[in-house]
Amino acid sequence: MIVRLAVLVLVLSFGYLAAAEEDYPTLAIGQQAPDFRLPGVDGRQYTLRDFQKAKILVVIFTANHCPTAQAYEERIKQLVTDFKDKGVAFVAISPNDPKAVRLDELGWTDLSDTLEEMKLRAVHKRFNFPYLYDGETQQVAKAYGPKATPHVFIFDQARKLRYVGRLDENERHPDQVTSPDARNAIQALVAGKPVPVEQTRTFGCSIKWADKRGSVAEALAKWAQESVSLEVSTPAALQQLLQNKTDKLRLVNVWATWCGPCVVEFPDLVTINRMYRDREFELITISADDPEDKDKALAFLKKQQASGMNLIFAENAYKLFDVLDDFAGGKMSSGALPYTLLIKPGGEVIYRKEGKIDPLVVKREIVKVLGNTYK
Repeated sequence: MIVRLAVLVLVLSFGYLAAAEEDYPTLAIGQQAPDFRLPGVDGRQYTLRDFQKAKILVVIFTANHCPTAQAYEERIKQLVTDFKDKGVAFVAISPNDPKAVRLDELGWTDLSDTLEEMKLRAVHKRFNFPYLYDGETQQVAKAYGPKATPHVFIFDQARKLRYVGRLDENERHPDQVTSPDARNAIQALVAGKPVPVEQTRTFGCSIKWADKRGSVAEALAKWAQESVSLEVSTPAALQQLLQNKTDKLRLVNVWATWCGPCVVEFPDLVTINRMYRDREFELITISADDPEDKDKALAFLKKQQASGMNLIFAENAYKLFDVLDDFAGGKMSSGALPYTLLIKPGGEVIYRKEGKIDPLVVKREIVKVLGNTYK
């Protein structure tokens, strides 16, 4: 009786997940390619008919934010180049619902999975293939059944599936690949031969189905409950902080409640902190408000849910910038706020900005240091 009850609890607890998996089975070898109509990053609408002249069609489900998908971008571009004159067409599709991606799932990237962010990545990485967005309804992903990003589907001229699975078996080291399964499948089809291995296990980030939006809401609610504090910092303490004798990348932002651009950019700083704080990263904010206005500054920080390290300088703003200038080797700043520094362990400043930051620029600098692969 106890065993039966335990089984029933498991079924009730995980039945929805099981049903979701069963609802979107991966397309089987020999099945026809489902049609689609999706927007591309170039502003066009694409359907299966747009690729009808190709003898072989390669459909790759991928994503901006996934470090595994990022690791294969250059290899995908190389495949496109190698087979462009052999009747092979490529199309990449992002299956993820951007509203189902938590901020702490973005710790290895500079961009999430919205169509606008896909456009940015396609330009930045110089994609040489159409990149389509399925995040609105996810109907195409449901029809093809990718299990992770990236997931490759290769169709013959009759648009029957001949290969499904990974690109190869070595995410991090392309020079050490011994089983280039997708390339082997394409070469076989180009030569009119059977595909040597028709199906392989894929590996990467899970598909962010719309039903994961609840997890995003839960995370936001949890973060909203985190405590927010504001501590007084002396010149000596600030000098030590700037030297960054830690193993973390430090983003230091000097702001004030009376500074309009500071107020405007502050939510971006909170977002950046939530993205990267589970890695070797920390945000430190320094209020340039008068110490007598500490309560006002703390109230602002609480409203912003700024649960990182928050400091207020013990002396006036002129003394604060004296310390900052000393740290910069005597290079005098204008004293304008906001003022932002990105400091590597050991004290090297790799980004400095007087005035409002461009969040994308900062994120890209962070990822350069932290890396975009899982460790």
